[in-house]
Amino acid sequence: MKRKKTVKSEPIAVIGAGSWGTALALLLAKKGLKVRLWGHSPSHMAVIQNSRCNEKYLPGIALPENLMITASLAEATRGSRHICLVVPSHGLRQVYGQLQPLLEENSFVISAIKGIENETLLTMSRLIESLDKAVSRVGNPPAVLSGPSFAWEVAKDMPTAIAIGCADPMLAVMWQHIFSAPSFRVYTSGDVVGLELAAALKNIIAIATGICDGIGYGSNTGAALITRGLAEISRLGIALGANPTTFLGLSGVGDLILTCTGALSRNRRVGLMLAEGANIQEINERLQMVAEGIKTTRSAFHLACKMGIEMPIVEQMYQIIYEGKDCAAAARDLLLRELKPE
Repeated sequence: MKRKKTVKSEPIAVIGAGSWGTALALLLAKKGLKVRLWGHSPSHMAVIQNSRCNEKYLPGIALPENLMITASLAEATRGSRHICLVVPSHGLRQVYGQLQPLLEENSFVISAIKGIENETLLTMSRLIESLDKAVSRVGNPPAVLSGPSFAWEVAKDMPTAIAIGCADPMLAVMWQHIFSAPSFRVYTSGDVVGLELAAALKNIIAIATGICDGIGYGSNTGAALITRGLAEISRLGIALGANPTTFLGLSGVGDLILTCTGALSRNRRVGLMLAEGANIQEINERLQMVAEGIKTTRSAFHLACKMGIEMPIVEQMYQIIYEGKDCAAAARDLLLRELKPE
């Protein structure tokens, strides 16, 4: 009788070889799992394979031999039912469309992507569901991974706690066991929309705190932005069906504090550069990696308008990033808004 494969013996495909994808692939490989890390650039993946290090996105971190490096989606997913998506949010539609015909029957997908698609205003799990529906593919509900976690610190085994959400609680537990490690504690949640919105929207508030730090404002300003930013995130999330308590957890206030204050936060760095007078094109060239908050600002602004939700910080960030508004003028306009109860 043929023995049924287990997660321990099956390969896990990590789709996306940026800093976060590489860190998650490394985490799984350190557990002794067979992991395949896919990246879109053959030349970049060849460099990683030869050096056993993703020097571009996660410098100085050695990658073990049980972590396969590939630029072929077919090779990455062959024989694998467990797929972890870690591509930029604006690339998910294209990459997942290429993945669909390669997916094993009864496959499991988890998104570790923090963003909202500009064109459809869909979160990543809902985008996956819509793409499956478009080709009449019936699969397991997608899970999401979210929480305060800098890739470099995870790669260095620094203690980290995150949350995994799924509409099917049994699948959330399955992914919880796959990702849990001595230095990586995983909680489960049934609030997928709350986890995704909190993860995406906090990046916008981090840009705002970076701007205020760059202007030279103090800790009072930062605390106010984080607190009022959380209020904005919660308002939109609750309007879209999220559980209010999610925003008080790891993926809510936890990730918000980390991204707004941490030195490794690329979205906060975007704000610092905006305060210096750099434009978005210059910022993207200097970062050489995706700061999701830039595109998410556009999505969040239009989503708030669509839902009739007041999000003044998001509105000012939209005007700065996409309409060229002066950073100091935006800060002034926030302070001069009509007085009201908290």
